Order: sequence, then structure tokens, then C-alpha cells
Amino acid sequence: MSVVPSIAIPSPRRRGACPTLEAPMQTGDGLLARLRLADGQLSPTQLGAIAKLAALHGNGQVEITARGNLQVRGLTTASTAPFAAAVRAIATIEQGLVVETPPLAGDDPTELSDPRGLAAAIRALAAPLDGRLGPKVTVVVDGMGQITRAGLKADIGLTAIAPGRWTLTIAGQPQAEFDAADAPAAALTVLHQLAERGLAARATDLIEGTALSAQTSSATIGQFKVTKGSATGIALPFGASDSAALIALAARASQMGVTELRIAPHHALLAINAPAEFVSEATALGFITDPADPLTRISACIGSAGCASGHIPARAIAEKLAAFLPAGSDLHVSGCAKGCAHPRRAALTLVGQPDGYGLVINGTAGDTPESVLRADQLESALGPSGQGRR
Repeated sequence: MSVVPSIAIPSPRRRGACPTLEAPMQTGDGLLARLRLADGQLSPTQLGAIAKLAALHGNGQVEITARGNLQVRGLTTASTAPFAAAVRAIATIEQGLVVETPPLAGDDPTELSDPRGLAAAIRALAAPLDGRLGPKVTVVVDGMGQITRAGLKADIGLTAIAPGRWTLTIAGQPQAEFDAADAPAAALTVLHQLAERGLAARATDLIEGTALSAQTSSATIGQFKVTKGSATGIALPFGASDSAALIALAARASQMGVTELRIAPHHALLAINAPAEFVSEATALGFITDPADPLTRISACIGSAGCASGHIPARAIAEKLAAFLPAGSDLHVSGCAKGCAHPRRAALTLVGQPDGYGLVINGTAGDTPESVLRADQLESALGPSGQGRR
């Protein structure tokens, strides 16, 4: 067995917590609860029921995150407990260390190795560390099939390189190769190193000079093969949907004989063995069904439509600007300088300000704008001849 190298550890940095079902996070439009569905799977009936609960106990806004978690917005201190109890009555919610696998894991005929057994072993081995690891610590076990998580940030990664053979990464940096029998113990060694340094420790503390960075990952919209049939991927525009649209989508999926849905990275939802007409129904309800849709390259928070910090209705503006986004460019429209929807750099970022729209080129919402635009200047500023124009 290879040994994970001993690494000099700088002082840990303070980091925030993650919202959970029972402990939601305060946002500009109320409390936000994150639902870690077991294996990211649910039935259309369960999805419809959760969407109804979102309208009953929150503001009806449901999101699928970039990592593939379900979120419900607009909860209150009074509604949090009944919402959580109702959700647990209809779906299994994961707790403890976050160990992620691709949404088609075990059912993907193209993956090099099935990651599910490895993920289950890591969860079991890490159980004694519960309460000693930071809430953001994440392990990704990827069998490298059609839909991968390889481009997402992870403290610890195990990536298949051949059947039964895995590469271990720490903060995205390759460390060693392992057989499937030895890989869980290797991951546990790193988890113990993090636990020894307290709840603020992340993998970036284990390798000086590194940062958890996201890379381009595989698409999740379109048709994918599974061992017994197919998976149809659609996405929520800007990662969000109102409960009415999700309730309608779930009802149509059930009527079409779909019995299984899977939450996927990049704000997507996979319908297992859906008929061809499912795509047209989803399109009519406002979901993204074309991988070339420019909305897939736009990030936008709820903005002033639902957040006290927002200066602009970010999603409404982003939708209007989609047709003017140059091919190959990505756009971030943020209600304020916090940049919650896309904390990383984007080719173009529009930031809501009291006096207009800050334009940031190849930066983040918190960067100093190149210029401040009026509403009638936005379309021309995004065009090929207007990018970066002061």
C-alpha cells in the first residue's frame, strides 16, 4: 500500500458553515435549507411533495446547486422544524461527512469503476470523526463515466484511472495511486489529518500554496446511456425554479411512467427512462433542455426580487441578456458585490449598485468595476465589440 505523504501544515483559516435541513442559513429572503438526498435520488412523487412543502413553509423557490444538492428558500424560524419533519417523512436525508459520487454511479456502462462501494466504505470509516471535521469538508469518488464530478472542488478526491485502480488527490493535487481495497484507508488518513487540526481545517491547509479550484466538468443536459435504458438531463435556469413548475414537471413525469429522478451537478435533474415527449414538456415549463442554451453559461442570484441585499432583479436581467452573450463567454449577474451565485471569476460580471450596473471583466463580483453602466447600455456592453469597453 502506498502511503499518503506527510505534509507541513500552515495555520488553519476560519471558514463558514453549510446550511442543512434542520439548521438553515439566513439569507436575504429568509432561511435557506439544503437537502442532501440519499444518493441524490428521488421519485417524481417525492419531488412534487417537496416542492409543495417549499410553497407551504417557504417562499416556493427551489434550487439545485452546482454540486447537485436541493435547496429550499424563504423558510422562517417558525416553519423550519415542521418543514424538516415533513421532508424526513417522505425522503431519506444524508448526514455526516459529504461523500459525493456521480449521479449515474453504478448504472453508467462507460465508467471505469463503480465508485459506490468505495464511497460507502469511506463514510463508514469516517463515522467516528463526526463532529470533528468542518461542515464543508468534501470527498469526491468518481468512476469517470459520462457525467463526472472531477471538475468540482473537493478536499479529497478518488478518481478511477483503470478498473479497480484509483488516484488520490488532496485539494486537487495528485498524491498516490491505490487499489480499491486500500483507497478507503488512504482517504481516512487524510481525514484524520484534517480532524486533528479542528473544524476550520480544509485540504488547502495540508498542501501549502494550493487552493480548492473548480474546473470545467462534464455536461448534464441531454441524453445519457444507463445500464438499463437512458437518462434525460434537464436543468433549472440559474439553478432555480418556482414550486409550481416543479410540481407540474413531477406530475407529467409520473404520468409518463418515470419512477426515478436524480439530482445532478450543474443545477440539473436526470429523469431515468423518460419518453421523448418529456423533453418538450420540460421545455414548455421553462426548464433548460438544450445543452447549447446560453442560459447554461449564465449565473444569477435572485437579486432584488427576493433578497434585501440585491440592487437589481438579477435573474430577470440575465434572462433578457442571454441572447446577447457572445459564444464561449460566461456571464455572472449579481444583485450585489457578494456574488453568491458565482464566487469564482467570470468572463463578464454585472454587479448591481445603487447607481447602476458595475461591469467587471474577467473577475468576480467583489472586484472593482471597469465601468458603471445604465440599463440601456447592457446589451451593447456584452456584444463582441463592447466587451471591456469603458
